Amino acid sequence: MVTVASQAPRRHALAPPALMVVLTLLLGLAGCADLSQTPATASLLDDAAFTPPPSPIRPQDVLAPSAAMQHYVSDEIAGDLFIHGRKDGLIEALYTRGQLRLEYDASMTRNASETFASRSGNCLSLVIMTASLAHELHVPVHFQLAVGEDTWSRNGDLYLAIGHVNLVLGKPHSTVAFGHDEDALTVVDFLPQEDAAKLAVRPIDESTVVAMYMNNRAVETLAEGHVDEAYWWARAAINADPRFLNGYNTLGAIYSRHGNWADARRVLVAALEREPRNSDAMANLIPVLEALGETERARVLAMQLRAIEPNPPFADFNRGLTAMQNAQYATARDLFAKEVRRQPWYHEFHYWLGLAHMRLGELPEARDELKLAMENSTTHHDYNLYAAKFERISQALTR
Repeated sequence: MVTVASQAPRRHALAPPALMVVLTLLLGLAGCADLSQTPATASLLDDAAFTPPPSPIRPQDVLAPSAAMQHYVSDEIAGDLFIHGRKDGLIEALYTRGQLRLEYDASMTRNASETFASRSGNCLSLVIMTASLAHELHVPVHFQLAVGEDTWSRNGDLYLAIGHVNLVLGKPHSTVAFGHDEDALTVVDFLPQEDAAKLAVRPIDESTVVAMYMNNRAVETLAEGHVDEAYWWARAAINADPRFLNGYNTLGAIYSRHGNWADARRVLVAALEREPRNSDAMANLIPVLEALGETERARVLAMQLRAIEPNPPFADFNRGLTAMQNAQYATARDLFAKEVRRQPWYHEFHYWLGLAHMRLGELPEARDELKLAMENSTTHHDYNLYAAKFERISQALTR
């Protein structure tokens, strides 16, 4: 679904249904600083400790258009461009008419050509593809980062803070007083319109968007267990934009997974020197300090973290999982319900709340929660898992 609203700006939205290691993922948020205040990148890298990547990782590939994309703008949507102008014609073809039949898929972050070829991607992938097509048409592109509280997800023991980006097409200052203005600003946002309208945003550079893509790939590759390859993606993120502090946090997490404790300490301390209250870096540094025998410093840092974040993400959820393992289903239900109230759009909370209801024999409530899990799922795998359980409960209720 795409919705449209007008400048100042007009807004389009494609609705997605968007360690312990703590990482930031964009579907990510950027911590940006002056270059003069960022850590000395070279001193934080340890290339010799990691096997080279299977293929080159190049920043220029992120927004590079494929031949199919170039043909798309030069031939396939020529009519839309002629009727509506370059900017509005592109949006008309992509989102209003849904010519590409784009599908939201958070399983991995794709570059522009991969997103176009697969017709799917998360928010960052879709932003990157749209920006690449706009570049082909010489339409000005500006990127924006949503500012505010993160949403959270997890993959095993990787805990992911999920942020959001959108883009603005057109020139910031219009010179047309009346009639159609092809350059009037248009915001393209891959959220439902009612959610996108509430966003507070700030501008970011294209280099930051490239770093976000690289960081996403580092997180995703790490989640798959490919630690060496994840290092090179995180390295590329830092080199793409040394101001992007989440890249340093990801690099520290990778060093930890690889057993490079001194490297992990150095990079996470560097991130905290720039942003002393960065709770993600603090959470990742605590086990590193413990591994290095700096138990007192780890204890003090843990106290500081609890003061900053007294109720961390997934705390009630993890207690709920423990309760489920101990067959304390009512307790688990109540704990999962607390997480649902805190983050009602996260599919796994609904799934586990549904399982707790099911164990208690509360089948109508279980069915309702599994339906919400399906509606909020972000990958085909999760959707199919929830759908299968939803179907079984629905059949049980109709007997």
